[in-house]
Amino acid sequence: MISKIRKYVIASYLVFWVMVLGICGTASMVFHCSPFVMRTLSNICAWSPTLVLLLGFRYWCKGQSLKEFFRKAFSGKIKLGWLSGTAAVTIMATVITVMITGAVQHRNFSSYWQLGNWSFLASLIFSIMTGPTGEEAGWRGFLRPLINEKYGYIKSCVVQGVIWAFWHTVLWFVDSDFGGLQLIPYIISNVVVMTGLCFMMNLVMNRYNNLFYGIVIHFCFNFLYCFLKVDILFYVILSAVYIFIIAGCIAADRCMTLKKKDKLYKKDI
Repeated sequence: MISKIRKYVIASYLVFWVMVLGICGTASMVFHCSPFVMRTLSNICAWSPTLVLLLGFRYWCKGQSLKEFFRKAFSGKIKLGWLSGTAAVTIMATVITVMITGAVQHRNFSSYWQLGNWSFLASLIFSIMTGPTGEEAGWRGFLRPLINEKYGYIKSCVVQGVIWAFWHTVLWFVDSDFGGLQLIPYIISNVVVMTGLCFMMNLVMNRYNNLFYGIVIHFCFNFLYCFLKVDILFYVILSAVYIFIIAGCIAADRCMTLKKKDKLYKKDI
């Protein structure tokens, strides 16, 4: 089990890093491709966890067909309360962080947002077609159940969050607005925030095993960053916000687990 997890993680890391440095690096530095081409290529790179899964599917999922894999991954019930609740928490975490950052820096809330290089529709499409659809089959559809079999809720979420965060390592150095000492709080924020997202995803997906929850949470997080223009203080505050979210997820998981045990106990009496 550990061997399979390790091999999949290493393969996903290597494929992604080679794609980013090889394909995107060459397209930018040698061919000087347009922003649209570069954005399209970055979206393709984001599919590396799923590409690794699909290309090696017979090895990773022996005795299982691709149809069976995706049927199982989307088998859980879609509860609108859970779906809308986790989506709202994800969105509000960013919005509240912007509000706090604005209060500290004495800036208007609207000053942190701008349309950027793409129209709203283009940003929407790019956001859907990158991480939410490109990564989730690999990270949450395949890897999450393997790690959950090995560890309990808290440790499993931490392990998944750290793996997911450090997969982005190459982007911290070639595609971020921060360098020098500012990279330290930025990297810490990435680890804390992605771990927090894993806590939310596992909280609901451990009860209703449907990959759609992960896709929606991932999308709600990514989409807002198409329009955000913030400095390092934002990421420091965001880390603190997600620490509260992690604490809330742990408390919610404990309460629901105890409630389930109590219900089963009363049923047995």
